[in-house]
Amino acid sequence: MPSENRADKQYLYHNPRCSKSRAALALLEERNIAAEVVHYLDTPPTLEALQELFAKLGEDSVRSMMRVKDDLYRELGLDNEALGNDDLLRAIAEHPALLERPIFVSGNRAAVGRPLENIEALLSV
Repeated sequence: MPSENRADKQYLYHNPRCSKSRAALALLEERNIAAEVVHYLDTPPTLEALQELFAKLGEDSVRSMMRVKDDLYRELGLDNEALGNDDLLRAIAEHPALLERPIFVSGNRAAVGRPLENIEALLSV
C-alpha cells in the first residue's frame, strides 16, 4: 500500500514477474521519477484503496483495471455483465491477481500501463 495518502504521491502497482510491469518501472527510473513501488500481490490493496484507484483512472468500468483474459476472471464468473463495479472491486480485493499491471498513480490521476504510452501520457500532463 502506498505509505502516504497525499495528492502529490506517485506510485506503481507492480508485479516483478511481468515484463510490462518491469518496463514501466524502467521507464520511471529513466525519467528519474521516484515512485513508490507497490508489490500488490505481497501487500494487496484494500477495497477502499481500489475504489480510490478506480476513481483516479477515470474509467467507466472496473474491468478496465482487471486482467479480463486471466483464467481466474472466467472461473469466478466475473465475465457476467450483470456484475457491477462494486462487485468487481470486491473480487479484486479478494483476489489481487485480478488487478491489471502495471498501474501508475500520480497524484489524483492514474493510468494502466498497457500500453506503456498510457503512463508516458500521464507523465507529460
